[in-house]
Amino acid sequence: MENEILKEVIHEIESALKDSLGITSHQRRLAFSLSLESVTLLEDYLKKSNVLKPGAKINHLWLKKKKENAKKLISNQITINIEELKEIDKILNIVYKIEKERNELAYGKIVSETILKNQINLFLDLKKIIENV
Repeated sequence: MENEILKEVIHEIESALKDSLGITSHQRRLAFSLSLESVTLLEDYLKKSNVLKPGAKINHLWLKKKKENAKKLISNQITINIEELKEIDKILNIVYKIEKERNELAYGKIVSETILKNQINLFLDLKKIIENV
């Protein structure tokens, strides 16, 4: 399931965690990377489930909406009832938490390392869930 975007995001996470300047020096890159790969993982999950319509894309902006609204938008991109997808609520809850913080992390002031590590852990949880579905 490893794709080029995933490799890049994992590299960014590793670089951030090892950087002598601290993880906060990677805040903006992490915000964009985690958001991008969260959407990519969701699309990969839908493709792996053989339900994503040909040429369909998921817009990251949909994923910071209420879960019901996100489900409606995603439903237009898939071939089955979204409720039939295993773990979809858990996946959307995690992606929502990543997307909710995206703009603040990308464009706002520097936040604590704890917040950034939480975002990384959310992403890693998402990756693990999707890999195991």
